[in-house]
Amino acid sequence: MANDEQTAAAETSAVAFVGRSKIDWTGYAFVAAFAVPFLLFNVAPVLFGIYVGFTDWAIIGEPNWIGLDNYREALHDTWFKQAFVNVLLYALLVVPGVVVLGLSFALFVNRSWPLSGLARTILFTPNVVSATVIGLVWVWVLDTQFGLLNHYLGWFGIGPIPWLTSANWSLIGVSIASIWWDLGLGFVLFLAALQDVPKDLYEAASIDGAGFIRQQFAITLPHIRPTISMVVTLQIISTMRIFSQVYVMTNGGPAGSSASVIFTIYQSAIVRNMLGYASACSVLLFLAVLAVTLLQRLVLREVAHA
Repeated sequence: MANDEQTAAAETSAVAFVGRSKIDWTGYAFVAAFAVPFLLFNVAPVLFGIYVGFTDWAIIGEPNWIGLDNYREALHDTWFKQAFVNVLLYALLVVPGVVVLGLSFALFVNRSWPLSGLARTILFTPNVVSATVIGLVWVWVLDTQFGLLNHYLGWFGIGPIPWLTSANWSLIGVSIASIWWDLGLGFVLFLAALQDVPKDLYEAASIDGAGFIRQQFAITLPHIRPTISMVVTLQIISTMRIFSQVYVMTNGGPAGSSASVIFTIYQSAIVRNMLGYASACSVLLFLAVLAVTLLQRLVLREVAHA
């Protein structure tokens, strides 16, 4: 009897009445456990960063309001423009590479070939390894003199390629490492989508005489188009935010040929103590990612309805 009274008292204490409405504060307490940290450590820093973008703050001292000067400087900054060009070139290399290779490997594994189970593990493993480890491994693989890739290319009579030390090759070298690192996520998403395609369609197509290639274009690609759109979107965002591979493998060089936008922001904020300018660049990057993503989604939607 005493336990029932204590339970009733606890429930009453957790409930408040405002007018004729009953408020269950227990629910608000559970929501606050997530909402408060989210607001403090996610929303508040974003809003503060936007404010800092309108100042010349350098960590030390009080922020001094300068309006749009940081944005004007960023739009006229040669290095910042080059960084944007670099990430667009990264996207042209990495996004098709991940989509084509990820889908190809998913098709191979989905047909239950021998060792397909081992292939799943091998293909997804790089995605769970830190970018720092990936970068260090590929620095060794792409080394001009002693790299594994140049060693095997030498078997075909191809001379050493300066993958990471030449302005003409550094961006390609980093892109190779990025494709290998990002391949696992695209592979898993494509494999999941392929397993949802009705098998009866392939059987009917085989009876009608359609070969493997014809089946992929007539059945597979139309059914997994939403997944392709999602993978492309995720890869565009990931590529425009590339940093760790650049920092570890080339440090943005040579001569800024592999520097990404976030690497340039890092240099401005941490190395040069230009927090206001770096914040303005971050806002411009956000707007660019948003614009490219919306444009890409619109294009794919139009293609889907065509």
